Amino acid sequence: MLNRRLLKNLDFTLIITVISIIITSLIIIGSATHINTPGEDRYWYVQRQGLFAIANFLIIFVMLHFDYKSLSRYANILYFINLVMLLAVMFVGQSALGAQRWIQIGPISLQPSEFSKLIMIIALANILDKRTGKLNTIKDVIPIFVYVGIPFLLVMKQPDLGTALVFIAILFGMIYVAGINTRLLMMIFGAGIAFMPIFWHFLKDYQKMRLTVFINPNVDPLGSGYHIIQSKIAIGSGMLLGKGLFEGTQSQLNFLPENHTDFIFAVVGEELGFIGATIILLLYFIMLYRGVKIAGVARDNFGTLLATGISSMLTFHVLVNVGMNAGIMPVTGIPLPFMSYGVSSLTTNLVSIGILLNIYMRRQKILF
Repeated sequence: MLNRRLLKNLDFTLIITVISIIITSLIIIGSATHINTPGEDRYWYVQRQGLFAIANFLIIFVMLHFDYKSLSRYANILYFINLVMLLAVMFVGQSALGAQRWIQIGPISLQPSEFSKLIMIIALANILDKRTGKLNTIKDVIPIFVYVGIPFLLVMKQPDLGTALVFIAILFGMIYVAGINTRLLMMIFGAGIAFMPIFWHFLKDYQKMRLTVFINPNVDPLGSGYHIIQSKIAIGSGMLLGKGLFEGTQSQLNFLPENHTDFIFAVVGEELGFIGATIILLLYFIMLYRGVKIAGVARDNFGTLLATGISSMLTFHVLVNVGMNAGIMPVTGIPLPFMSYGVSSLTTNLVSIGILLNIYMRRQKILF
């Protein structure tokens, strides 16, 4: 059994916030899918998402029994497993929507690139823990970039530009907290910006079109620009109070594509309006604030780096997905944490929250 003193140190604000987002998610997923779900079970997606949410909370409870510091001992093994999973996708993975990202295990489709984000955070935290305050030259950071670059390239090969960009957000968030020389960091940013015109030639045609329609969706209004146009219509039509649950025309009449996954925030905007969307964003702000707070009070450098990586990942997801739905960010296929339907994404995010809770719970040395 868990020490009662440890349980008292749980971050109940974070727990309540995440549960609130998940409950809202189940309601919105039900609204988005109940008409178009094949078969007799109209709430199949809701039941599946809810079941995996409960299962993952049980996993979190088990995780709390173990000190997060033990993750450092398995970091190299996890990194190797990560590479094996990403390579497996290339050879036995299944394709959907123009990308080969999924592995089918019985009735469950798993997306290894989702799990790779958390594994990368753990592995990178282990590496940086030994190099904090020692990232002063290009020579110091090259091994770090190569370490992240290998899984980054494997994810790009799928192709999954969205997850690859998440890797970059995690990397820069963690090396900043690890004390990288500020001037060196600015030089790396500058080099990245200078490399963008060259990077353009490595993108797939559909990825180039997504960036093009971000600037002008009317370039391809019935193709690549269709998602953005319909999402903006849905959010705008919700106005202040929204049309009401199960009453959104863009979602219910199937005008809005991927309304239960990538574009679920547009459903929130249409059915719950500006006020409902603002409440959801406030919940995300609380969640991200708690993540940053936990990074600041962690008992050791490894815990700080873990919390920083998780907070960087979740922040990037929220900013890009909400921006994508509002038409101010390119469409990248990045899900909204705890809101978008998806077993792999939900599992990764909830396990990440479990690690945050573990770090906060052990922020002080407690005798067992």
